[in-house]
Amino acid sequence: MSTHAPDHDDEPHTSGHNGRYDALVIGGGIVGLVTAWRAAQRGVRIALADPEPGGGAAWVAAGMLAAVTELHYGEQTLLGLNMASARRYPDFVAELEEASGQDVGYRACGTLAVAFDADDRAHLRELHTFQQGLGLESEWLTGRECRRLEPMLAPGVHGGLRVAGDHQVDPRRLTTALLTACERAGVAFHRARVERLLVDGDRATGVELTGGVRLAAERTVLAAGSLSGRLVGVPDDVRPPVRPVKGQVVRLSVPERYAPFLSRTVRAVVRGGPVYLVPRENGELVIGATSEELGWDTTVSAGGVYELLRDAHEVVPGITELPLVETCAGLRPGSPDNAPMLGPTALPGLLLATGHFRNGILLTPITGDVMAEALTSGELPPEARPFTPRRFTAPSGTGAAPTVSAVPAAAPSSPAQEQQT
Repeated sequence: MSTHAPDHDDEPHTSGHNGRYDALVIGGGIVGLVTAWRAAQRGVRIALADPEPGGGAAWVAAGMLAAVTELHYGEQTLLGLNMASARRYPDFVAELEEASGQDVGYRACGTLAVAFDADDRAHLRELHTFQQGLGLESEWLTGRECRRLEPMLAPGVHGGLRVAGDHQVDPRRLTTALLTACERAGVAFHRARVERLLVDGDRATGVELTGGVRLAAERTVLAAGSLSGRLVGVPDDVRPPVRPVKGQVVRLSVPERYAPFLSRTVRAVVRGGPVYLVPRENGELVIGATSEELGWDTTVSAGGVYELLRDAHEVVPGITELPLVETCAGLRPGSPDNAPMLGPTALPGLLLATGHFRNGILLTPITGDVMAEALTSGELPPEARPFTPRRFTAPSGTGAAPTVSAVPAAAPSSPAQEQQT
């Protein structure tokens, strides 16, 4: 969700397969990187094409691993995938940190969701009932109990939910570690824009890069975030129905004299609107995030920043004393049912890993495992089968296949330019 990316060697890193690979990933955000890393670990000769790998939506995201507190009505199937990925996080982090030699900022700190007024309290009560009905672990607390856990909370907090199992990770560190792990695992990086998917007959056979360079692959994974639906050469009947959903985020710094400011992630409903505050161990406090259907606009607006700071201030008044260090905005890859598209499409040789919307960071571990399995066996693990891209393709002859809205002319010209994977 930003235009920032970690600095790495500008020269393409390739492993000498004469432009032919077992698999090729389009998009170097967190989803593309974890797919490439996990596949390389299984012995797949894999390449990744992106002009600036290591950027993407993760560079803006707060990194909440909020399977329970992020639950929305009607998303029970997605909940199962989210919970499965959350359970994998500790082992995933340990393996990635060993492979990369880098700390990814994983914190098993839990989450506190609080209500600002009586209406917000009623909303949280309903959510708590819904969570309990699904067998999820969350504990209702009074306002006083919430302030005992987090003394910086406003006196007017009307109660909340404590979810001990919803943790956090630093997405920027996570992405940088995945980039290093990919390089060490032998992933071939082509730091160039993907211009089109190559299709020979009825099969995807690779891509064409800027300058006319062609890369051949037995299987191609489209993991280009909200721009996944724009790639030239993808047949309309398998084109992923993803859209950009803008999110704005504010980053503050907590001086040592105020530490510890918050000891866990605090989510809130303020007059019906969501806001979250995520404290990092390095003293950063992330406040987010807006959710705006504004096409391809990624400007930081005064109104968006104001709304975030206003609502966060209602819950934690002390934020006004903290230095403002960064504002940023970017695009989440939304899908029609808010769930990812994972695995093979109806076009042989083409797979998708996109549409993660709010849950890209949370779903990173399971996405890597699912896509590696799909690339090596051609099949999806049972937990991922509800998320096949083919769920958006109508049976032959029904005439009910979904359509993808036309992309505004202001959109970036190719998936590899988009920094919101």
